[in-house]
Amino acid sequence: MKDTETLTKETRWYHYIAYFFGGAFLVNAIPHFVSGVTGHPFQSPFATPPGEGLSPAWINVLWGSANFVFAYLLLGRVGEFGFRRWGHVLVAGAGGLAMALMSAYAFGRFYGGL
Repeated sequence: MKDTETLTKETRWYHYIAYFFGGAFLVNAIPHFVSGVTGHPFQSPFATPPGEGLSPAWINVLWGSANFVFAYLLLGRVGEFGFRRWGHVLVAGAGGLAMALMSAYAFGRFYGGL
């Protein structure tokens, strides 16, 4: 039987799902938070129409901050995320890359990036 220290180091399948979405929330926080703190309006789920209209800077600061909190909860509080464990970093990076590509496509329509 494994001792308790070994059991806490075990990564379960659902930890990888949390790390994937944690990476996605982390990347999603960046454009909202940066646009907000620089005083620029930006698309958000709270705009009219959602995701297409512009939200004021303060909404984007709050939305970016909420995304940072979700990223922290998924990366820092689920399992034992290790920056030196390739599996953890690659899964979180894949989630971040997926969100970055989706954001580039979605926002590229508005800013001439397509």
